[in-house]
Amino acid sequence: MTIRFASFAATAAALGVFAAAPVAAQSPKVLKIAFLGSEDDEDYDGSQVFKTFVEAGSNGALAVEIYPNGRFCSNADECSEALLDGRLDVYITTNGGLAGWYPPAQFLDLPYLFPNDAVAECVFDGPLTQKLRAAVLEEVGAARLMAISNTGGWRNIATTKKPVHGPQDVAGLKLRTIGADVQIELVKALGGSPTPIAWPEVYTSLATGVVDGTKNGITDIVNMKFQDSLKYLVLDGHAYMGALWWMSEETFQGLSAAEQRIVFDGFQELKWTARQVPKLKAVAAYDTFR
Repeated sequence: MTIRFASFAATAAALGVFAAAPVAAQSPKVLKIAFLGSEDDEDYDGSQVFKTFVEAGSNGALAVEIYPNGRFCSNADECSEALLDGRLDVYITTNGGLAGWYPPAQFLDLPYLFPNDAVAECVFDGPLTQKLRAAVLEEVGAARLMAISNTGGWRNIATTKKPVHGPQDVAGLKLRTIGADVQIELVKALGGSPTPIAWPEVYTSLATGVVDGTKNGITDIVNMKFQDSLKYLVLDGHAYMGALWWMSEETFQGLSAAEQRIVFDGFQELKWTARQVPKLKAVAAYDTFR
């Protein structure tokens, strides 16, 4: 993905595509991106492409700092608060993570809502994203939806004690979820015990038996080394793991029109990259899990 963009940027520069871009100020405007995933995640790959695009496209007027692994904020609530109060410029939520701001968006986590990547991407590239952006701006005011990518592929049920061959096998299992109603009610409906746990604490919770399993994509499982404890994986693909990229509305409105255009286009490059990476890494991740 980075090679693809580097080639594009070099060609565009030669043709003068960025000629109208803002001239770099003495001190660039700094955009801070934070997320809880590691440098092995597609969130990081996408952020690197965004950084390259925005810094080159603005002729250095904009600088991008990336904070993975909870280095800026240690959990989802802290990160959300930092974005909404303007201390953080860009943050990513999952579909379920958005529920804390805008509960109606939980429908995106309904099981088996999308049959495949092509359909999910088509939906997220259509009017839904614009309508969701407008709804959250009206309801919350402080966060602007910039793009919807993917983070980890598709949710699957992975367990430490026994395989899950059907709904009846979930009965009695403690499964890690986030604190979103749809995910919690799904586990309850299957007879399991939903246990909301913050992302940075999942590894230890699996290792110590606080939970018997989790609902995550294969690349996230392997990137976080959850396979150290997980023994079984059922490829039920019950939810598309949408990644919603948010920008502080205060930050966005503080940019010039030209800078806003560059940032918007940068998010489209980020989106394309972050959607492809889980697909490319999935096969190797399955081999690692085995």
